[in-house]
Formats: sequence, C-alpha cells, structure tokens
Amino acid sequence: MGKRLVTLVTCQWSDLPFEELCKTAKQMGYDGLELAVWGNAFDLDKAYEDDNYIKFIKDTLKKYDLVVPVLATHIIGQCVSDLDDPRLNNFAPASCANNHEKIHAWAVESMKKAAVVAKKLGVKVISGFTGSPIWRYLYSFPQTPEEMVEAGFKKVREDWLPILDVFKENGVKFALEVHPGEIAFDYYSAKRILETFKDRPEFGLTFDPSHLLWQGVTPHVYLNDFADRVYNIHMKDAAVRLDGRTGLLGSHIDFGDLRRGWNFRSLGHGDVNFEEIIRVLNAHNYYGNLSVEWEDSGMERISGATEACAFVRKVDFEPSNVKFDDAISNTK
Repeated sequence: MGKRLVTLVTCQWSDLPFEELCKTAKQMGYDGLELAVWGNAFDLDKAYEDDNYIKFIKDTLKKYDLVVPVLATHIIGQCVSDLDDPRLNNFAPASCANNHEKIHAWAVESMKKAAVVAKKLGVKVISGFTGSPIWRYLYSFPQTPEEMVEAGFKKVREDWLPILDVFKENGVKFALEVHPGEIAFDYYSAKRILETFKDRPEFGLTFDPSHLLWQGVTPHVYLNDFADRVYNIHMKDAAVRLDGRTGLLGSHIDFGDLRRGWNFRSLGHGDVNFEEIIRVLNAHNYYGNLSVEWEDSGMERISGATEACAFVRKVDFEPSNVKFDDAISNTK
C-alpha cells in the first residue's frame, strides 16, 4: 500500500476561479482537492443542472493531474440545523436573507443536490457541518435542562434524515467535522451524535485534531475510539498559549491575535502530535486522503500551504509489513 494522497481543503481558497485553484494546488505539491462547493471556484447549482459544467470540472482536474475524493459543504450544512441567526445571511443566497425558513429550506435542498453532484464526480464522501440548535446554550446559565439538550439532538436527526436518504441513494457518505458551533464538538458530543444516527452508517465523522486539542481532548485517543466512523481526515494544527492572561474561550478576539489563548497554526508549527495520528490510521488500515486545511493568520498562505503539503508527506509513514524481531526469532 502506497502513501496516502495529500489533498487541499479549498474552503479557504474559494476566492480563486477553479482553474487557478487547480494550478495553484498543483504548484504547491498537492495530489487533489477537498472541493468546497461555493465561491468563485465551484457552482453547486450549475454542477447539479449542467453536465457540461461537470465535464469542465473533470477536464480541468485531468489537465492538472488532480483528483477530488471529497466535497466540502460546511457553510451549507451549518444552515440546516442552526437556530435563527443573522450571521447565516453570510452563507445563504441574498434571496433568503433574514428569513430563517427560507435559509433552512435552501440548505436542505442544497445538501441533497451535493449528493447528486458527488455521484456525478465519482466522489464518495462529503464533509461538512450540521449546525446546532443548542450550541448557544453550551454554558449552562441560565440553566440548560437535559430535556433541551435531548430535543436538540432529536431535531438534528429529524433535519438530516431526508438528506441522508438522498446520500444513501447516491452512494455517498456524510462526514461531520466535529467542531465548536456544531451539534458534536468534542468527545462525548461526538459519541452522542453517532448514537443518534447509529442506524445510518452513511453518517460519520471528519477528524480534525485542531478543534480537539485546545479543548483538552487528545486527538489520537479520540481518533482511535471513533475510527470505524471516521470517513475523512483533516490535517490541521493549533497552538495553545496560556500565559496567565489568555483563556480558552478566546475573549471575543479574532483568530491570529496573539492575545488569544490558542490559535490555528500551519502544520508543524503547533502542538498536535501528528505521528500518533498516523500510527492510529495505520493501525486501523485507513488509506483515504489526508486533507490539509490551511488556516494560519500569521503566515502567507502560498508558502504556508506549500510547506504544509511537504510536512504531511514527511509525517505520513507507511506501516511495517513484518515484525521487527522476525529476523532473529528463528535461527534455523
């Protein structure tokens, strides 16, 4: 088994037109893309309606010798199960602005379209968010009763079952990126959402260590426990820097500011132990792609993402096919 493909999550690169995105990714050393379905790079509705557009996407990928094993639908999925929030106007079409019912309906239909588009492109996994009707109640004051939490998980199930039906019809899996702001954001909330969807194997997880690390969750322990439902891997780093003034909740200070208690960092510049992650992936025979999600407000993105690609190739060692002491175990 050869080394895993190294792909680039394009959520942070969706300002680029598709061909420029492909050219840039190839120049930085990537094998493919985890392709975000919004922005200048990709038009989900056009891909759903126009097979000539699908041909353009495939032809351009072939031109640059790239593959797309995963589609990313994060900003769409966020609108499915979030409560009414004016910030969702940044994600939904202008025609839906300030109308929560329209935003929700658009998100549900767009997620269904994404499954059809994935099948057209030969993609088997869609990563993304679910949104959460209870995230804003995380700190239990005013007190958050268990009944409210249970209702939140049930609502996510009700919202997503019709979407998952379409995913199943098209042979596509959904991989929720466990992340603050989602129904699942740490170890036990991930365990709970998997139990909520235990009868729907098409619902799984995207593993991203950067979101676990600053919460105090050990990424490779989490990965080992949930490996059978992890359908996608994000390679992303974070650094925790608590200096007596800083806190883990961020103080309403934007990413990149050194006054924050933690920040995302380019791969190899933070605190994530990627060697342990690779060892867990090897132990569970995971040979899917490794997607670099590059987020570092303190570093120029081309040089940073180029270095990150090289970092993944270096850290992604292959498992042994022999026991190290086999050569000395039999002297005959």
